Amino acid sequence: MKTKRPLLFLSLGAALIALILLSMRFGSVFIDGKSFLSALLRREGFAAQSAIIYTLRLPRTCAGILAGAGLGLSGVLLQSVTDNKMASPGLIGVNSGAGFAVILALSLPFFPIGLIPIAAFGGAFLATLAIIAIAGRMGMTKNTVVLSGIAFSAILSAGISLLSLLDADVLVNYNAFSVGSLAGVEAKGLVLPAILIILSLIAATFAARRINLLALGAPIASSLGVRVKALRVICMLLASAAAGAAVSAVGLLGFVGLMSPHIARALVGADARKLIPCTALVGADLVLAADLCGRVIFAPGEMPVGVLMALLGAPFFLGILLKGGHRDA
Repeated sequence: MKTKRPLLFLSLGAALIALILLSMRFGSVFIDGKSFLSALLRREGFAAQSAIIYTLRLPRTCAGILAGAGLGLSGVLLQSVTDNKMASPGLIGVNSGAGFAVILALSLPFFPIGLIPIAAFGGAFLATLAIIAIAGRMGMTKNTVVLSGIAFSAILSAGISLLSLLDADVLVNYNAFSVGSLAGVEAKGLVLPAILIILSLIAATFAARRINLLALGAPIASSLGVRVKALRVICMLLASAAAGAAVSAVGLLGFVGLMSPHIARALVGADARKLIPCTALVGADLVLAADLCGRVIFAPGEMPVGVLMALLGAPFFLGILLKGGHRDA
């Protein structure tokens, strides 16, 4: 039985607030409750703790929220327009496009490291445009989108492998990006991803009614006035923008785009008007919770959030397959 919408969103919001506070308090450096409150209020005598909270942990927390919301949004849009419950940002080449652009940039001499996030976003978005162009030549049906994405991702993955074999030093630097981590995120690097993810979320929410009609089938949706091909292109672009922005900030964080829509769908059902914002909240909660566990359990060191998401996501993926999720592919 589905939870009542207001109570559900209040619960998810409360969980997010709690995770934000926990994420800002706990980490490799322990801060007791009294010191945390004083540092949060920037009281005199707690400058060191304030610096840790506002310079290191707050940007990291914001990055986790943005990455979870962006990847979750991308996943729910892709699953909706392709009618494939196994779809995720990797399906449309976001991960492969971003990864190829990053490793190519790292292979170039004198490429500024500070521009790596821009390269990641550009690669993700260009890969999506290429897949849209290929699928468009074949009618832009849900099957052509999926098959085009798989084929193009395979090509880009081969390119990544080739470049990594040519230069071992590049591979070392690329591995840090490919794992996915919130460590070392700076506030100034989150401005553009935040704008893109928020705008994508707003646009997707406005398109929710048409997405619901698309779920009835392309012929019925078309008879009700939905421009099916245009809607698929728009949703793919929004999915790419949201996921590309997330990837540019935290690296190739996997399984969030797959898990979040399934969890949200179990909570609120398939109505896109509820499902889209719920998925964004669930994604943010998932990433923050995983990052917090990686820092607390392995303190004073940490485990990258991408590793923990993989440990959670792989069994989740197998569970979907065992429950018949492959029939939706």
